[in-house]
Amino acid sequence: MIDVAVVGKANIDYLVRGPRLPVPGQSVNGDAFQEAPGGKGANQAVGAARLGARVALVARVGRDARGDAVLASLHDEGVDTRQVTRDPLEATGVALCQVGASGEKQILSAAGANARLTAACVREAGEVLRSARVVLCQLGVPLEAVAEAVRIGREAGARVVLDPGPPAPLPDSIIACLDVIRPNTSEAQILTGIRVCDRESARAAARDLLRRGARAAAVQAGEHGDVLMWGDREVWLPRFTVVRVDATGAGDAFASALSVCLAEGKELEEAGHFASACAALATTVLGAQASLPKREAVMALLQQSH
Repeated sequence: MIDVAVVGKANIDYLVRGPRLPVPGQSVNGDAFQEAPGGKGANQAVGAARLGARVALVARVGRDARGDAVLASLHDEGVDTRQVTRDPLEATGVALCQVGASGEKQILSAAGANARLTAACVREAGEVLRSARVVLCQLGVPLEAVAEAVRIGREAGARVVLDPGPPAPLPDSIIACLDVIRPNTSEAQILTGIRVCDRESARAAARDLLRRGARAAAVQAGEHGDVLMWGDREVWLPRFTVVRVDATGAGDAFASALSVCLAEGKELEEAGHFASACAALATTVLGAQASLPKREAVMALLQQSH
């Protein structure tokens, strides 16, 4: 039995931190550089594993040194990588991450082998997906692969969670199969047409996603926090007070923590607060995977906040 099966992309991240983000045509001297495994799928698999879950990843990397590094890192984190296939033609994906002094970020990526994760690849991993309590997906791989993972997870009775990033439109046929959808502000705007900038606009976006069939929606309200809505219930998840260094990976921390809680049978309200604390801690360390916290740290922050 797998607690969380993740279907998504795996990269190598090249990150530079500087005093501010450059505007178009400008060069800025940075003060820190980091090269590390990344990609939303791999990040969320590692995040769930660090929280104590049994995790498998369905992804695609190249037959290159970057692919070797990704697989070695996942193995060290205890993630089952038997469903990570290696593409003979495309190189492992990369992401170029820029981080400003106050933690803001921008990312430019090249999909590489991620773009060749097909519905057939996902079907070949069907046994793993059908054994999972939660199937967690993102949009960094072809939509046909995401749709197939959602279908298999739904038919098997798993809870299906989608982190809809990078931003892209989604058909209602996929949204209606989701137990939880977790967009940030830009993703929510692409999905709903609503410019999300505060609690009220986040509530409006969440209501739209529920109307289209999602059973629950956790919508980021910018710097204010997150709105978690399901059925006739709503929970506000305010930001935890931490010293922010880098927001890279915070969304992955939230999605993985929420999925772990659902796999453990926790109620959505408890899962939301746990996920919010996990995301807050992820902003206190430079880098994506490097920042993903362990359960003890999350529980300590929750206890401190109370």
